[in-house]
Amino acid sequence: MEKINARLLNWASILEDNTREQAERTARMPFIHPHLALMPDAHLGMGATVGSVIPTDGAIIPAAVGVDIGCGMIAVRTQFTADDVAGRPLDVLHGQISRSIPLSAGGRNAKIRASAEPRIAELRETPGSGQADAEAQHWPQQLGTLGSGNHFAEVSLDEADRVWLFLHSGSRGVGNRLAQKHIKVAREQCARRHIQLPDRDLAYLVEGEPEFDRYVEALRWAQRFAYLNREEMMDRCVDQLGRFLGTEVERHETVNCHHNYTERETHFGREVWLSRKGAISAREGQLGLIPGSMGAASYVVVGKGNVPSLMSSPHGAGRNFSRSAARKRFTRKDLDERMTGIAWGHSDAFLDEHPDAYKPIDQVMADAADLVEVRHTLRQIVNVKGD
Repeated sequence: MEKINARLLNWASILEDNTREQAERTARMPFIHPHLALMPDAHLGMGATVGSVIPTDGAIIPAAVGVDIGCGMIAVRTQFTADDVAGRPLDVLHGQISRSIPLSAGGRNAKIRASAEPRIAELRETPGSGQADAEAQHWPQQLGTLGSGNHFAEVSLDEADRVWLFLHSGSRGVGNRLAQKHIKVAREQCARRHIQLPDRDLAYLVEGEPEFDRYVEALRWAQRFAYLNREEMMDRCVDQLGRFLGTEVERHETVNCHHNYTERETHFGREVWLSRKGAISAREGQLGLIPGSMGAASYVVVGKGNVPSLMSSPHGAGRNFSRSAARKRFTRKDLDERMTGIAWGHSDAFLDEHPDAYKPIDQVMADAADLVEVRHTLRQIVNVKGD
């Protein structure tokens, strides 16, 4: 761990100058208490750094939560082993999962499935549903959809050759629209107060005001949507794996965690709003998920409750190159070679997800050694993504 200054602690051994500068700007905001914690996967973000843990007293920075509110991962360990899938056409399983879950930006379900109905009913009764309806009236059709970018659904094997299902997604279009709306409100509020911000995306809402309360309501609704969205997709993955192997799936272990969210937590003796932007909670004994990049290892971890890190850990590998830079830098031939042995989408659209567009996950995990303990190491055999 590196103490950059009294208000900024850093666990990243790979840290670009502009990322460090961005984190320093955020850490100087007057309501940060006691300090900002920069995770091993830190990279440049909108306003606040992706891979940062931001405790705020009396205020929340909506852009520091991010536009994919509640984004996170879910994983299920099944009863199957590598022997059960050996010699089977994994491209067929890839196709089954791809058809079962709408992929890519804007993807929707043609009809609402029976498994989604109780989840949608819960969300309609959850405070914030009115805001969701106003911003994205078709949100029920997006429950159970993956999205694009670094979102994925995977079948993996662990160190004991046991089969896992692993999935990464968030609150989809409705979460994005709610976030953008409240980021705009925060900017307007700061402008009304004539507050000079070091970055307009560090605009904040003040606790005790109606705009703050409305954001927290929308935030909690979107976090719940994201959690249920992952559950719905995992149900479909479980169903398709069972069909593929001709045997009903047994769920021996399940982990579902956010990595873009805010919760009320107590740290260093004070209750704060803790925003994890690209970070997971890692309290002592708490299970979490840290995926690598496309074609790299992923990890099931258990938290160590590291106090200076605000009991947090990285959420993944963290980008080394922007998407546009990655498309120019990497070749389809190289990506094909890196994905050998994995059933995947075989498309140029995934060049910006090339493993080397991200930090080496081994280095990220080494940097996180004081934050989490590795419980399982997963290697992909099927990777489903939206382009």
